[in-house]
Amino acid sequence: MEHLLSRATEILLLLFLIITFLQSGIDKTFDWNGNLSWLKEHFKGSPLESFVPLLLGTVLITEVVAGILCAVGLYQIVIMGKSSIALYGATLSCLALLMLLFGQRMVKDYEGAKTIAVYFIPAIFLVYILQ
Repeated sequence: MEHLLSRATEILLLLFLIITFLQSGIDKTFDWNGNLSWLKEHFKGSPLESFVPLLLGTVLITEVVAGILCAVGLYQIVIMGKSSIALYGATLSCLALLMLLFGQRMVKDYEGAKTIAVYFIPAIFLVYILQ
């Protein structure tokens, strides 16, 4: 139990990223058409407009892999006391958030970009403490 308490920050942040990215990936998978329709409208008139399906797929894969790596990393921290996979998951989570931020900035959705920045803070903090 002491081991878990000594790694509480990492464990809680990994749980945050697991919930965030696996839920997002599940939503994109089960409501692909709804997400695609909304994003096509959101990116209408932007340089990314014609790439929306490809970009949605790329973000979906990145989010799911990040969530899975964070889950495996959580297991690795709790059971083995190691954090290499968790670092990969946290880093990929940051990359996914940067992709989303880039898209929001391209369409000048500054409120959406601010929301992504709120998610980026704990993700980059986790990268920092795992290094």
